[in-house]
Amino acid sequence: MTMTGQAKLAGVMGWPVNHSLSPVLHGHWLDALGIDGAYVPLAVAPEDFARVLAALPKMGFRGVNVTVPHKEAALAAVDEADALARRIGAVNTVIVGDDGRLTGTNTDGFGFLENLKGSAPGWVAGQGPAVVLGAGGAARAVIVALMDAGTPQIRLVNRTRARADRLAEDLGGPVTVHDWDDRAAILADADLLVNTTTLGMTGKDPLEISLDALPTTALVNDIVYAPLETGLLAAARARGNAVVDGLGMLLHQARPGFEAWFGQVPQVTPDLRARILAHLGQS
Repeated sequence: MTMTGQAKLAGVMGWPVNHSLSPVLHGHWLDALGIDGAYVPLAVAPEDFARVLAALPKMGFRGVNVTVPHKEAALAAVDEADALARRIGAVNTVIVGDDGRLTGTNTDGFGFLENLKGSAPGWVAGQGPAVVLGAGGAARAVIVALMDAGTPQIRLVNRTRARADRLAEDLGGPVTVHDWDDRAAILADADLLVNTTTLGMTGKDPLEISLDALPTTALVNDIVYAPLETGLLAAARARGNAVVDGLGMLLHQARPGFEAWFGQVPQVTPDLRARILAHLGQS
C-alpha cells in the first residue's frame, strides 16, 4: 500500500540483520490490516547500538524489535525495562513513548506459551513437570514463562552443567538441575519436553536422546524452525506424542510489539504461517 508522511514506523535491530524474518512477518500484518506504516531492517554494529537506539524517537520510530547480538545490551540502554525483561535478562521489544522515552520488554516467553496453546489444544501449562534442554537466553525465557504459568517442577539439563547451575540459582523457583547424561531418565512422568539447544538444527549436531521414559501423553516442543520438523519432533511423533514446532513462537512473540507500535491486534493465521514457510523455502 502507499505510505504517507503520517506512516507509522518500526523495525528490527541486529548485526547482521538480513537473516531476520521480522520484516516479512510484520509486513504481512501491515498489508492484511491496511495500516499506513512500515517495518524495516536496521543493521547496527554493537559499538553503535546504544547511540542508534537513543536516536529512534528523533527519527520518528514507534519502536523496534531487538535481535542477536543486542538483546542484553538493550536491557541496559532503554530508559526503563519492565520486570519481565529484567528477570529474563534481555530485551527483544522496545516501545517509544509519546514523551520519547524507551521502554523495553521481552515477549519470547509469551510467544513460547502462545505457540503451545495454539498448536496443542487441550494442553494446559502447569499440569506436571517440564524438562528443558539448554541453558541459554531462550531457555531463560522459557523457564520464566513456565514458572509464571504454575509449572510445579522444571528439570533443567545442559551439556555444560555449570551454566545450568548458574541459571537455576539466578531464577530460583521450582528449577532442579540434572547432568546431561541423565537427560533420558529425567523424562519419566514429565508433562512437557522443550529443546532450546541448537542440537538438531540445520547444520548442527543431532540431538541424541532416548524418549523411552517419556509418557506418550507429554507434549514435545523444539523451539527451532529450521528444519521445521527436527529429529526430536519426528521421534516423538512416531511414538504417539503431540509435538509443536518452533515457528509459532517466532510468530506469536511479535504480536505485542506490533499492537504497541501500530495500534491494531494482529492474528497468527495459516496464511501467515504459509507465507513465512515459503520465505524459508519450506512450503
